[in-house]
Amino acid sequence: MSASPNPPGYARRLGLFSATMLVIGGIIGSGIFRNPAEVARIVNTPALTNVAWGLGAVIALIGAFVFAELGRRRPLAGGGYAYLREAFGPLAGFMYAWALLLVMSTGAIAAVAMTFAGYAASLMGWPESIQPIVAIGSVVFLTVLNIFGVRPAAWTQNIFTVLKLAAIAALIVAAFVAPSGAHAEAATTVAHGGLVLAIGAALVPVLFAFGGWQQTNFVAEEIVNPERNLPRALIIGVVVVVAAYLLVNVAYLRTLGMAGLAASTAPAAETMAAVAGDAGRRIIAAGIVASTFGFLNVVILVTPRVYQAMARDGLFFASFAKLHSRWRTPIAAILLQGAWATVLLFSKKYGELLDYVVFGDWIFFGLTAAALFMLRKRDGDRPIPFKVPLHPVTTCVFILAAAYVVIGSIWAHPGNAVRGTGLLLLGVPIFLFWRHNSVTRG
Repeated sequence: MSASPNPPGYARRLGLFSATMLVIGGIIGSGIFRNPAEVARIVNTPALTNVAWGLGAVIALIGAFVFAELGRRRPLAGGGYAYLREAFGPLAGFMYAWALLLVMSTGAIAAVAMTFAGYAASLMGWPESIQPIVAIGSVVFLTVLNIFGVRPAAWTQNIFTVLKLAAIAALIVAAFVAPSGAHAEAATTVAHGGLVLAIGAALVPVLFAFGGWQQTNFVAEEIVNPERNLPRALIIGVVVVVAAYLLVNVAYLRTLGMAGLAASTAPAAETMAAVAGDAGRRIIAAGIVASTFGFLNVVILVTPRVYQAMARDGLFFASFAKLHSRWRTPIAAILLQGAWATVLLFSKKYGELLDYVVFGDWIFFGLTAAALFMLRKRDGDRPIPFKVPLHPVTTCVFILAAAYVVIGSIWAHPGNAVRGTGLLLLGVPIFLFWRHNSVTRG
């Protein structure tokens, strides 16, 4: 009797450029178009606004270095799931995957799809009533697209990431070419609570805007020469985003001034309107449409690899571990994610659920960075071409920053934190069920 053929694995079809576009696209969503106003309201001075974004940039770069070394040491599908599983055991990895599936990724898909639909409807002159249909249509379209292989999804991502970068470049150039705004005077008072507390509070929206680079590690097994290209993509991508974010904030301050930025509800649109009138608003609206659509594609593309890795470990339905023989994609995982995100869209509870667990993202950021200590110890003196500069100091700084975001979120919304913790802990009995089933099958 002949041996059964090995099941198909992932196809390495993502080069350095596509991986870098995934990093950029996974970070830039809609945050940079809105969060600077919130930061300005907290710190209340141009200098402190720039300091807050500068500190966020440093922390994001350290995070890129940490995930670059992790990806270099373990170029495995599932990224953070695989690192947590190996460093702290299967429960840690499962809880991360559970949080992604329950709300963190699916809720983000629903929320960003509605943001995309709102801007698209406004740009096209469609009635507000059509927005839910547009949102659901975008999720369904990208879910189906991602079934047919990583290559068409990557092409889509490359196009929309370039478009969002072009919109940001247009915003920056327009702001610097035009005369500075009439309200560019600096505010002179620091927010209540003192300098340290003001900067600390401002870091929360800053770091949320910078989050997302870790998602490219999910598709490590589909990157050509991942030991080399994944670290490069992470560092290049984060550097590009850092430069874009810092320049965008300078552009806002130059055009709107401190008071105008702090009072704004849509700083990007108001900046472009101040420079180019209604045409400027339409340009930036088109840029936000491209940015949110690209972000949707990243999440829908990469996150099912986590569920597939979890199923491969015997902690989920066996069918989710299988890849299509031709397209090399985890079809069952992609479809489940799309279906649950659509349910959340219909329920209109995604915003509430995201508020509950938003601190969870940075819990897992910090834990994943801590996994580097465990993996270094486990690997011993094995030579690694890429390592985090100034480790362990820099890695500890990143872990402390993650802890600060978590504590700040809990302090600001304790009720949400309690409910979110409850949602996350629901994963424990589910893990025990699958663990028991896995042992029984074994």
